[in-house]
Amino acid sequence: MDIDLRQRVESALTSIRPYLEADGGDVQILEIKKDTVILELLGNCGSCPMSAMTLKAGVEEAIKRVAPEILYVEAINVLN
Repeated sequence: MDIDLRQRVESALTSIRPYLEADGGDVQILEIKKDTVILELLGNCGSCPMSAMTLKAGVEEAIKRVAPEILYVEAINVLN
């Protein structure tokens, strides 16, 4: 895996993490495959009905801004 790509994606997540944490949630990278980032939604993000919109409008946007080679962002919900 491209370490630079992972660092850029992690940087994007760090930039939006305070907003997720404010609502009791978080996100972490599970895997990066070619042009896809697979994330795990944690805490309240895993059960929030707005998580799909947050993923699309916030998380995916932040990732694609720093890593335009990423075309897809997928999330796995984890209920805690």
